[in-house]
Amino acid sequence: MFRESIYKRYIPAATPDEENNGFAYWFIFNQDKMLVKTTNNKIKIPYLISLEDLNFSPVRTQYFGTLQGHPCYSAEVAPQTNAPEEMIFRNLRSLYDDLDEDIFLLAGKAFQIVNWDKTHQFCGKCGAPTETMENEMAKICPECGFISFTRISPAVITAIIKDGKILLAKHLRTPGNMYGLIAGFLEAGETLKEAVEREIMEEVSLKVKNIEYFGSQPWPFPNSLMAGFTAEYESGEINVDGNELIDAAWFDANELPDIPSKMSISRELIDWYIENYSS
Repeated sequence: MFRESIYKRYIPAATPDEENNGFAYWFIFNQDKMLVKTTNNKIKIPYLISLEDLNFSPVRTQYFGTLQGHPCYSAEVAPQTNAPEEMIFRNLRSLYDDLDEDIFLLAGKAFQIVNWDKTHQFCGKCGAPTETMENEMAKICPECGFISFTRISPAVITAIIKDGKILLAKHLRTPGNMYGLIAGFLEAGETLKEAVEREIMEEVSLKVKNIEYFGSQPWPFPNSLMAGFTAEYESGEINVDGNELIDAAWFDANELPDIPSKMSISRELIDWYIENYSS
């Protein structure tokens, strides 16, 4: 709907084509920063034959498909690795406005793959070293056969409307004076609708109704899938939990506080509210 699909130019795969071994796109991460090339004020993903072109010795590499017919690799390098000339390691969040949206989403996928690979070197069941499966993005334990797939943590985020106003909250960990929406991770055995109702009750003590799906967004910080919803206020008085939120209030579309950037589904939900409720 509102978000560019990564699959317009990208084809996912787990096994490299041995005949397609020319130039490749390399999504290279030094902790939470990605290597990009800066030329004439343009930001590009490194396009190389191999990491040897940069004199890099990666900790790990992962193949994950093709972009415009060219192989895509993610890679993790040691923290002390320096960026080559005309390149820089940039925080992934900061690159949103500098990359095409589908490329940014692909970079997010690469970031999740790198972090998953890093944290699944050993079997979570028996502790033995794992092996990467050939035909799937998965790890298998050669000792007990346990398989670990890339981790995805589903979460919900909701725009709550009451009498033409939207509920916005200030989160404890959010810098500055930015306000956002009520969000949280699903719990085991829970539906998306139940998670929406629970999170809102836990964080602001409100009951909602007419919950409707809005859209979704992969969020690679580190491995979330955000499912967005709209809902109407039903009952209750705002009472913030004090653990995750420090303030919450109803805001008119013409008098909003600082709100999240365009890169987030939170902002897209707020923009939907503004479009539909501005006087």
